[in-house]
Amino acid sequence: MLLSSCDVLRLGVVGHAGPVAASQWHLYLIVGAVLVFVAGPVLLLTPIMAWHYRLSNKNSAFKPKWDFSWWIEALIWLPPVGIVIGLAIVLWTYTHALDPYRRIPSAQPPLEIQAVALDWKWLFIYPDARIATVNELDIPVGRPVHITLTSGTVMQSLMVPQLAGQIYAMAGMTTQLNFAASRPGIFRGENTQFNGAGFQNQKFAVVARPTADYRQWMDRVRANGQPLDAARYARLAKRSVIARPLFYASTPPDLFSHIVAQIPEKTR
Repeated sequence: MLLSSCDVLRLGVVGHAGPVAASQWHLYLIVGAVLVFVAGPVLLLTPIMAWHYRLSNKNSAFKPKWDFSWWIEALIWLPPVGIVIGLAIVLWTYTHALDPYRRIPSAQPPLEIQAVALDWKWLFIYPDARIATVNELDIPVGRPVHITLTSGTVMQSLMVPQLAGQIYAMAGMTTQLNFAASRPGIFRGENTQFNGAGFQNQKFAVVARPTADYRQWMDRVRANGQPLDAARYARLAKRSVIARPLFYASTPPDLFSHIVAQIPEKTR
């Protein structure tokens, strides 16, 4: 039972595998240090003060006419003011640095991916390659990824803790998420917005591959996948939990735009 919590460290932002998650972890460390600075003296001084001013201590100084102290006033006001100013600077800096719409600086152009949230699965469309996957997002290591998101049903939320933060996907609208993987691996992504009976199973794998392996994977999808036409998408959009990832060798060029424009009845 105790060791089961290790997965939180292994699969979360502590085990970051990209620049965005690394920046998030750095921010958590800063906030944690501030919390220790604030809470530490309180937790330390509370038992000391209780022991010093206990009822049985008859030797402490008694000053019934005491009413002011400059050093106590400085201790009360200066640290909180410094903390607020410091946190404001950190907040301003990291709010801009971790903006999900902010592109990852790189000499390589970003990989464009269109993500569609469905019940209870994720559809990922690669518009440049004209392929698509379900519940598996494959990306090349070291190359920025730019995801445009929407929902084919109710509002949902995409999150890959080891690579990027959380961003919502809403029917009839688009949002964006930018991230990159700095090392090969398989990372867990999931929907963090409750959307019904299959919510707990709406997870997907983010597979970060070296560039050569990524190209080989794309060739295998084109060779072995099936086309994602209107009929197959209609079946895919129905509420269901799939047992394994699906791969499509071709997609209509305007599929994502059509999904954005077609707001489901249950979201109106």
